[in-house]
Amino acid sequence: MKKNLLIATLLGFLSAALHAEPVKMIFDTDMGNDIDDAMALVMIHNLAKRGAVDLLAVTSTKDHPLSAAYIDALNTYYGFPDIPIGVVRNGATPEEGRYNGFATKTDDEGNLLYPHDLKSGDDAPEAVALLRQTLAAQPDHSVMLVQVGFFTNYSRLLDSGPDEHSDLDGKALIEAKVKELVIMAGAFQTIRYGTQHLEYNVVKDIPSAQKLAKDWPTRVVWSGFEIGIHSTYPWKSMVEDYNYIENHLLKDSYLAYVPSKPHDRPTWDLSCVIYAIYPDRDYFYLSPPGAVTVNDEGRTDFKPAKEGGKDVYLIMSNDQAARLQEAYVQLCTQPPAPAR
Repeated sequence: MKKNLLIATLLGFLSAALHAEPVKMIFDTDMGNDIDDAMALVMIHNLAKRGAVDLLAVTSTKDHPLSAAYIDALNTYYGFPDIPIGVVRNGATPEEGRYNGFATKTDDEGNLLYPHDLKSGDDAPEAVALLRQTLAAQPDHSVMLVQVGFFTNYSRLLDSGPDEHSDLDGKALIEAKVKELVIMAGAFQTIRYGTQHLEYNVVKDIPSAQKLAKDWPTRVVWSGFEIGIHSTYPWKSMVEDYNYIENHLLKDSYLAYVPSKPHDRPTWDLSCVIYAIYPDRDYFYLSPPGAVTVNDEGRTDFKPAKEGGKDVYLIMSNDQAARLQEAYVQLCTQPPAPAR
């Protein structure tokens, strides 16, 4: 009897796992400033095809019109041409970026090499309006937010007021609809023998980072700079594993961003995707809960809480880093077949 009960219990767990609901996600990125933003979005698409994630929208914190156009090209390339895209207005880093130009690249006949509809971020909705619309339409406490760029969009979301989509102000809307926020930002362990690392995503918009760290109402999982430098993407994979097609958007973009000095490049943003979708697969440990603060220079400090605490940060062993690298390779190299 006990054996039958155990078997029935295990079958129940297996059935639940096989029929788990996909993670509802909004992906916020500074697409164009580093290549790992593109790699992270590719991973989301490939996991969406497996039913692991439902990508509701993508928003950009890079204030260049080709950032959104490139996002649309990548979405289309991987079979998701209709995902809503929102853009920051008056944001940071107005430069084009090293690979966003692939959104306009044409073949010998003048056709887009990577076809897509959104030609410019000027034609996309403003990010906060899209965030409010998207969140308001979802069940309570159901949306996983992933931020791998600047804090601009989510800080402005906090400040937003009621609109036609919701009577709630920004903070109340976040508290009602967001399950968790996972962000690539800051540094919480020693970086190259230094303890005062000023991380790029923070220092580009320090006031927004300070506001989010102080006022965000849900749990925040921080993936610090140290995680990315210990979870690299193999150069050998990039030059050998994408040759099943003549023009591969991810490979072309990667080689445009890293044109020389081949090396296994640190990849920061992918860790947030893996954690957000598979938090219980032991790719990381979590710190004790506490509070993150951002000083006026952009340094992130973590203080454990005696009780409660909404912030935690990722911790990774060498063995976990090896597992993570293999997961990155397998999830990024999957061919860009259309979604079913």
